[in-house]
Amino acid sequence: MKKISFTVMAALVSALTWAQDATKSVDVNINTKSESAWYTNPIVWVVGAAVFILLLVALSRGRSRD
Repeated sequence: MKKISFTVMAALVSALTWAQDATKSVDVNINTKSESAWYTNPIVWVVGAAVFILLLVALSRGRSRD
């Protein structure tokens, strides 16, 4: 019984995957300006990561004092 149900389930999944139409694509551009946002700058990410690491180290050292 398990073998039959697995075969039927595999056939249904296979039919669903073949039913997908991958030839059509939609290209939507919602950016009306050519300017990039501030958070796309890599320097912002590096500075943010450095501040996060320093904050994490400061908090972990503060808890170890007894």
